[in-house]
Amino acid sequence: MAPQIKYTKLFIDNEWVDSVSGKTFPTTSPHDGSVIAHVSEGDKADIDLAVAAAKRAFHRNSEWRLMDASERGALIAKLGELVQRDSQYLAELESYNNGGLLSAMKHFLSAQSKTVRYIASLADKTQGDTIPADGELFSYTLKQPVGVAALILPWNGPIMIFLSKVCTALAAGCTVVVKPAEQTPLTALALAALVAEAGFPKGVVNVVNGYGETAGVALTHHPDVAKISFTGSVEVGKLIQQAAGVNNLKRVCLELGGKSPLVIMNDADLNIAVPFAANAIFLHQGQVCVAASRLFVQSGIYDKFVEAAVKYAQSIKIGNPADPTTQHGPQVDEVMFKKVLGYIEKGKKEGARCLAGGKRFGTTGYYIEPTVFADVTDDMTIAKEEIFGPVQSILKFETFEEVLERANNTSYGLAAGIFTTNINTALQFSKHVEAGNVWVNTYLAMGANIPFGGFKDSGIGRENGLHCVEEYMEVKSVAIALPKKL
Repeated sequence: MAPQIKYTKLFIDNEWVDSVSGKTFPTTSPHDGSVIAHVSEGDKADIDLAVAAAKRAFHRNSEWRLMDASERGALIAKLGELVQRDSQYLAELESYNNGGLLSAMKHFLSAQSKTVRYIASLADKTQGDTIPADGELFSYTLKQPVGVAALILPWNGPIMIFLSKVCTALAAGCTVVVKPAEQTPLTALALAALVAEAGFPKGVVNVVNGYGETAGVALTHHPDVAKISFTGSVEVGKLIQQAAGVNNLKRVCLELGGKSPLVIMNDADLNIAVPFAANAIFLHQGQVCVAASRLFVQSGIYDKFVEAAVKYAQSIKIGNPADPTTQHGPQVDEVMFKKVLGYIEKGKKEGARCLAGGKRFGTTGYYIEPTVFADVTDDMTIAKEEIFGPVQSILKFETFEEVLERANNTSYGLAAGIFTTNINTALQFSKHVEAGNVWVNTYLAMGANIPFGGFKDSGIGRENGLHCVEEYMEVKSVAIALPKKL
């Protein structure tokens, strides 16, 4: 049964409003391609209203700015409680809108409740320093919120990224304008309703649905926006970085794509490594930024690993994401569906052996079979470009030095992993691989207290971790002259 869709308008200044233009746009079900709702389509006029509301809420004499940091933390914690209360509905809505497995959405929501509690606890923990400056001076630093923050969400994890970005910005004392991905606006709007219920003052959180080329461009170019946090593609991330310097110098945090290497050494336990490697690429149908899309297997176990990987992929049950027995759902929309199938065809044409999957599943919806390619080489398209789909590319290597060089031979640097029983190999890999997140004998191990972000084209800045709130703050140095004599 489809979840009730309660909110389809824009959320500005704690009010549900139609877009200024009166336009709407459809959002569809990945399960069968049907239109499930029409939501208000915001553009520059609506962004201007939302930013103005956020700017008023950030005024030095506003209720929000005068609020104690501990009270800000209590409000964020209250939001987390409401998310937990409505977790079943939110999970169903997320699954309905983006095709994620309902079982997985419930798991992510449970984990995200911990994230909200952790971030809430940081609201009153940020401290400045006293500085032993030369001369008769009393010098110290203040850490203060940067201002209005633009938060731009991806379609693959709207709830998770909304809560992480919004709560972090609020813990710092910022006000925010959220632009959900046009493919998946529904849960961001449902969360906006919980923001209002939690008791946040007017204008602190605003949500404007719309397309990137209209609402997104207006938001990233707005002169009253002081900070942009974006999760999405490298191409759009680079455009946002350029936009951040047009009208003013905005602070930017970018969490972008990846082509993450996972290395399986000869001494790895295949009973552990094979399922981990499969989950690392097939989770959420491969629509994960840290997906292990380059799987390097050492030559001594290569054939045995490939055989086991194919059997594992073929055992995965494909079906409706609302079915609790389903293990693999659809791609988010027709665009991504066709894009992934196009990469699969390139892999076949360029000489990789497709040993499992490789085609559409069923006749409706955007389902693609879990696909396994063997004998992939570094120069193949599927080994170089981010596919964002269920395509496991297995590459052979001989030595550790060789695989380390090949793992780093990419413009990306978001994540990496290795399976080995040799502690020296694990430590050397962790030290020298060029990635912001490294996993040893595991994969996708993340938490609210672990910093997350990338090297190179995979991004700028870090989310989560003890100092995440400071990404939304400026450091102000103060020096006060002291009298030479009392």
